[in-house]
Amino acid sequence: MRIILIFFVFLFLSCKTEKKEISKFQKIIIDGSLVDNDTIKLLSKYPELKLFNSEKENSKTRTAYVLETANYYDSGLLRTIHFEDYKCKAEYKQDTLNIWLNNNNGYFGNGVLVKVFNGQFLIKDIDPKTLKGEIKFINSKPFYQKLVLNKDIFQKNDSIYGFIDYKTDVDSLVKKNFRGYFKTSIN
Repeated sequence: MRIILIFFVFLFLSCKTEKKEISKFQKIIIDGSLVDNDTIKLLSKYPELKLFNSEKENSKTRTAYVLETANYYDSGLLRTIHFEDYKCKAEYKQDTLNIWLNNNNGYFGNGVLVKVFNGQFLIKDIDPKTLKGEIKFINSKPFYQKLVLNKDIFQKNDSIYGFIDYKTDVDSLVKKNFRGYFKTSIN
């Protein structure tokens, strides 16, 4: 009888293959040499993207090169969409540094907000289904996230350099991979 019980316990434990959702808050990785990264240097050689005609220019040079790959099922077929038109903006709100990586064109956006506080970070997915000028977030289930910054203490007007690698399930049909470099000054 014990052998049968042990067999069922072993079978139950070995069959459990569900993705483990990671803790929402993760520790930041600090890499002072990020400033010298080839992709970061290339950003300074290209003009900032203009996503809509009346957009105010915040930077003369490109602030981000992030590639998002979204996989989703449509009528049973796996489809893939790529986005690489992201811009970066960073601002302090009280004691939290908010890093926006977004491709908002005035009507919809598809990106993330990275909230940095006390050596840790939290990533929130921006909901693309919004009205003009509105920003909402969607609940997602991250299963991998990594944030590398050039230092851990920032002040307003500092330059910030970073790398993000983020994978999440937006819902049961959509998986999002979001990875790339960014640089900007903090407002």
